[in-house]
Amino acid sequence: MASLSTWCRYIRHKLEYSFSLSWKSYKRGLISDRELYDTVWKNVFQGKLTYLHWNKGEAMAPTIGEQASTLLVRKIPIADPTRVFLGDVIVLKDPDNSENYLVRRLAATEGYEMVSNDEKDEPFVLEKDQCWVLADNDKLKPKEAKDSRLFGPVSMTDIVGRVIYSLRTAVDHGPVLNSHYSMRKDSSLLEIELDVNDMMKNHKA
Repeated sequence: MASLSTWCRYIRHKLEYSFSLSWKSYKRGLISDRELYDTVWKNVFQGKLTYLHWNKGEAMAPTIGEQASTLLVRKIPIADPTRVFLGDVIVLKDPDNSENYLVRRLAATEGYEMVSNDEKDEPFVLEKDQCWVLADNDKLKPKEAKDSRLFGPVSMTDIVGRVIYSLRTAVDHGPVLNSHYSMRKDSSLLEIELDVNDMMKNHKA
């Protein structure tokens, strides 16, 4: 059973998430000033901070298995360098098809200078709200890895979550290695929302 301090951290994260989600809806004109406060509290008491995502492919091996894996993902309604960090394994919209999602590692954010191994390519600096994502499997060529080496920088707004737990089989599962700050930040979510049995029920072999 989670401790009182863990529950306090978890509730703080729920408030932060609820406000971010409600503010996003407000900025898009989906809710009015009067509805903003009610929406924040509605989001606090409804739903979870995580969801399950099914992933298959060798791009993120060995971090995530080459075979089918069920991932526990922390929802991130507004992605920026204060909410996702270098080294995090993230879920983002596929630049080639926004209805699909990719799992990749965040390698660089705005302000970073990108230098290619190919001398023909000019160095460039990532602009505001841009990021660079890479596959973990360094055995793959860029086209096989399908990461920023192929499609270039992506918008931070395409990031929808951070992978915090991976289940490959009933006996092969565990937390995903993210940045130190994110792992500390996500620890209360794992204690309260992680349900391995539920992940197994939803697992696709």
